[in-house]
Amino acid sequence: MPTYRFPTPESSIILPGESSLINQLLHGRNITESAVAEKFLSPNYDLHRHDPFLLHDMDKAVERIVAAIEAKETIAIFSDYDCDGIPGAVILHDCFKALNHEHFFNYIPHRHFEGFGLSTSAIDTIKERGATLIITIDCGTGDVEAVAHANTLGIDVIVTDHHEPGAALPGAVAVVNPKLGSYPFTELCGAAVAFKLAEALLTKTNHSLSPGQEKWWLDMVGIATIADMVPLIDENRVFAHYGLQVLRKSRRPGLQQLLKKNRIDQRYLTEDDIGFTIGPRINAASRMDTPEDAFFVLASQDVAEASAKVNHLENLNKERKTMVAQMTKELHKRLETIPDIPDVLVLGNPSWRPSLVGLAANKLAEEHNRPVFLWGRDGNGAYKGSCRSGGGVSVVKLMEAASDVFLEHGGHHFSGGFSVKEEHIFTFSEALLAASIALGNEAVINEDITIDAELTLDGVTSELLRDLAKLAPYGTGNHKPLFAFRSVIPASVEQFGKGKEHVKLIYQTSRRSLEAIAFFATATQFQTEPKLSVPHTLLAHVENSFFMGRQQIRLRIVDII
Repeated sequence: MPTYRFPTPESSIILPGESSLINQLLHGRNITESAVAEKFLSPNYDLHRHDPFLLHDMDKAVERIVAAIEAKETIAIFSDYDCDGIPGAVILHDCFKALNHEHFFNYIPHRHFEGFGLSTSAIDTIKERGATLIITIDCGTGDVEAVAHANTLGIDVIVTDHHEPGAALPGAVAVVNPKLGSYPFTELCGAAVAFKLAEALLTKTNHSLSPGQEKWWLDMVGIATIADMVPLIDENRVFAHYGLQVLRKSRRPGLQQLLKKNRIDQRYLTEDDIGFTIGPRINAASRMDTPEDAFFVLASQDVAEASAKVNHLENLNKERKTMVAQMTKELHKRLETIPDIPDVLVLGNPSWRPSLVGLAANKLAEEHNRPVFLWGRDGNGAYKGSCRSGGGVSVVKLMEAASDVFLEHGGHHFSGGFSVKEEHIFTFSEALLAASIALGNEAVINEDITIDAELTLDGVTSELLRDLAKLAPYGTGNHKPLFAFRSVIPASVEQFGKGKEHVKLIYQTSRRSLEAIAFFATATQFQTEPKLSVPHTLLAHVENSFFMGRQQIRLRIVDII
C-alpha cells in the first residue's frame, strides 16, 4: 500500500513568466535552473538533439551499408517483435525505400517459437533468402553466438540496440548502442537508434527525400519512445514531443484506420492513446499470432491491405483479452481449492502462452496483495513466465534469493520475467516462499509517492489544462502530475460500463458537475471507500478527454484517502 507525501510548496520562482503551479511542478522534477526549465518546456528539434555520428560505431555502420547499397547486396532488417522493434523496423523499411534500394527484406522473429533476439535458426533462414548483411533493431548486443554463426556463413551484422552491453560484445561490423562509447544521452529506445542510423545514412547517400522529409518517420519514434517507457527527458523528450506532433498528422493509412476503429480523434492524440490503444494492439500481434501483422499496419501504403490488417489486429486484441479472461477464471477456480493462499503465489499451466501470463499475474497481485508468479510453455517447450509485485514485495529480490531454480530472471521491483529449469517447474514455488521467509522485511519496497500539488475542484479549468500541456508528454522520468483534493464530497458513486467494471464519482463545483473515473476498478479498492455525503481526500490526475468527439475535462482517480 503506497504512502503519499504532501508537497511543501516552493517559494522560489524559476520562470517568472509562468504560473506558480508550473514553477511548483518544475521544482518537483528537480528542474531549478531557468535555462533547463526553458529547454524542458520548449523542446527544439534542431537544437536539442545530438549528432548521430557520436553514436558508437555509427561511422562503420554507415560505411558498410553504403557499400551494400552500391553493390546491390540483399539486406535483412532483423527487429524485435515488440512496440519498439516493430516501429524501428518500419523506419528502416521506409529509409531503404527512400534510398531506392529494393534489395532488402524485414525479418521479425516469432515470439512463441523463436523468442527474443538473433538466433542461429533465423540466420540460417536469412542466408537462404540471400542476404549478405543483417541490421538488427532493438536487439543483438548480447547475441555473441548468433553473430559468430552469421560470420561463418559470410553474413556481416550491424547491431543497432539500446540494451545493456555484457562483458563481451558480438563480433559485428558495428555495434551502434548509446550505452557504448561517449554518446551524450544513453537512454534512447531501439527505434530512436534506428532513426539515428537513418539520419546518418541520408547524409552519405543519394535519396529521393526533400530536406526534412524524414521527420515523417518521427511518428514511429514517438510510438516506440513512449511505449517502451524510456525516460522522457533530454533527447527522448524531443522525440516524444515531435513524435506526437507527427502522429496527429500521420498519413499512414493503417494508423489512421486503427485510430478510427477505436474512436480516437487523430488531431488530439496523446501519450495515453499510445499506451492504452496503439501499443497493446501492436503487441497483440506477437502475443497471439505473427508480428508481421502489426508491421504491415504501420508500413503499408495500400489502404485496403492496411485496413484488413487493422481488422485482424483488432480481432487478435479481442482474442488476447478473451484468453486472459479465461486464464484468470481458471486461476480463480484453482485458488478456491487452496484453503491458505501462500505469501508468494505461484501457478502455471503448460498450455498457457508465456506472453499472456503477465496480464493475469497483474490482476491476481492486485486482488490478493502479494507477489504472483505465473508460467506457461513456449513453442520450443521452454517454461517461461512473468511475475508482478503485490504488498510492496520486490519480485527481483525474491528471484535473486532463489536464483538456483531459474535459467534466467530479470526485471524491476514491481514486474519481472523468468524461465525455469524443467526439474524445478513444479517445485520452484517452495524456493520462492523460502526466500520470502528468509528475506522478511528486506524484500519489501516502501512505495513513497509525492503528491505534486493541492488543488480545489473549482481549480480544474481549461487554464489548468493549458499549463499541464506545457509539461507533456508524460511518462517515465516525467510523471503525470498527481493532485490532492482535500475534503471533497461525492454527489454520486456508481459503477459504469457494459459489465459495470469501471467506477465514477461525480462532484459538484460552484460552476458545474465534475466527473472522476477509474477504469477496471470498484469503489472498495481504494484505501478509503468513497461514500455519499462523507468527505474524503481525492488523489487524481487531471485530463482532457475527447472520447467519441466529445471534449470533457475530468479527473482520473489514483486513490482515495
